[in-house]
Amino acid sequence: MITLQQFRQLVPNTKYPQQWYDALFGKQTELGGKTLLDEYEINTPKRIAAFMAQCGHESGGFVFLSENLNYSAQGLMRVFPKYFPTQELANAYARNPEKIANRVYANRMGNGDEASQEGYVYRGRGLIQVTGKDNYFWFASSLSITPQEAAEYMQTFEGAAQSACWYWENTSLNKLADAGDILTMTKRINGGTIGLEDRKKHYEHALHVLGA
Repeated sequence: MITLQQFRQLVPNTKYPQQWYDALFGKQTELGGKTLLDEYEINTPKRIAAFMAQCGHESGGFVFLSENLNYSAQGLMRVFPKYFPTQELANAYARNPEKIANRVYANRMGNGDEASQEGYVYRGRGLIQVTGKDNYFWFASSLSITPQEAAEYMQTFEGAAQSACWYWENTSLNKLADAGDILTMTKRINGGTIGLEDRKKHYEHALHVLGA
């Protein structure tokens, strides 16, 4: 499917290429000898390239397993203008990841209001940054564990990889990968188009490395 050498070319900044390779492309006894990506039918060059591009962007190159929300005031106004329309408001939240998450993710994706603090509890985790109480619940249910256990699992190599594959399947991203539709794929993962050009760049690089 893909060699360790090819994988290293796709994520040159990770400190753990072997561990990530084993989690995604290693044959798993519990899957009857299949790989995790085989199990989720992420098994063609276009699908693998799209998966690697999206996960690579979301995780900072297979480096971060929890969402980085340590924004400056200027960053908040640029990335989240809907939630931080004024300098004064942005200043009040700047460099406070917990407060930022609780505001940005309040009252959506199954989360309660800002005071519930569920935005931070259910912030993005795993390779594809699964976000929101609803997604945590359904991912946890698929494994017969609690959302709290899922949060911990998503910060392991295996859990980060599996949560990404689960989200990929549940949002029908293989169809978009087959069509090479990186724009729509990005919207389903990100909720917008943040990092679109970077995702496209990684996708084209992955296609080249895979010889597609």
